[in-house]
Amino acid sequence: MAMLRLEQLTVHFGARRALDTVDLEVAEHETVCVLGPSGSGKSTLLRVVAGLQRADAGRVLLEGRDQSGVPTHRRGVGLMFQDHQLFPQRDVGGNVGFGLRMRGTGRAERERRVAELLDLVGLPGAARRAVAALSGGEQQRVALARALAPSPRLLMLDEPLGQLDRALRERLVVELRQLFDRLGTTVLAVTHDQGEAFALADRVVVMDGGRIAQVGTPLEVWRRPASEFVARFLGFDNVVPATVHGAAADTPWGKVPVPAEARPGTCRLLIRPAGVRLVPVTEGLPCTVTGRTFRGDHVALLLQPENAPRLEAACALRDAPEPGARVGVAFDAGDVVLLSSGD
Repeated sequence: MAMLRLEQLTVHFGARRALDTVDLEVAEHETVCVLGPSGSGKSTLLRVVAGLQRADAGRVLLEGRDQSGVPTHRRGVGLMFQDHQLFPQRDVGGNVGFGLRMRGTGRAERERRVAELLDLVGLPGAARRAVAALSGGEQQRVALARALAPSPRLLMLDEPLGQLDRALRERLVVELRQLFDRLGTTVLAVTHDQGEAFALADRVVVMDGGRIAQVGTPLEVWRRPASEFVARFLGFDNVVPATVHGAAADTPWGKVPVPAEARPGTCRLLIRPAGVRLVPVTEGLPCTVTGRTFRGDHVALLLQPENAPRLEAACALRDAPEPGARVGVAFDAGDVVLLSSGD
């Protein structure tokens, strides 16, 4: 039985459908990240599961039980928001133990649990510290400890690292993943940051206009976007119309090899930058290098063919030509993805 199951979940805000017949399951001990641009419905989905937003149609089931009419505080879920929403008048221990206190947990047990959780999130001995004296990363840890304190059957995170700088986010997302694995926590998180989602999740759910555009492991979604929307949301711009004939497709860039399982006909075609290979100008599609950007582990090149859309390629720094250089381009079928024609 799934820990969480959503059935045909629909929410209207006036004439707009914030959620449009959404079906989704989250297994026990699984971490699922809902990813999408602003307005895609991801935060609305979280609020409906938490009981903070009423659904116009559909059902939320936790451990098989319909949650219709069940208030938030009786759903057994933990909530952690982007702004942390800590109580400034309470110290760290008072914040972490708040939910336990509301449930009537005795003082000794509450203090034991608070100390255990603060140690777990990397803040040992911080119970008496003032919230105002904490850094952004420390406040995030306190908010997480508070959400975990009542031992929720489902932990929900809404842009949990959104207010932190990139270096801190990258470090904390690794720590969160390790913590959830160790605790066996079931997690439903929403974020607009694909790097954060891919590092944290067992499965990623990409949303578009209130509907689920794709569900899969981070590797599946990254390597095989299901539609042009998903591809462009992930930052892939090498998308053109194509017509597949056998082992190749006719495109504005000429003939492009396609995977063996490709079906003949018209489609939209994505070439991942890693599959745009530089060759001598006489041996491939002639292009001019119009830009190059250092990306840490590779260089992103912008290539302009004559009378065809611009291409993005990825190559090692030592192999990156200077802007203005003339190069040839060949394509690797392993990095060619045929996208659904409906997008």
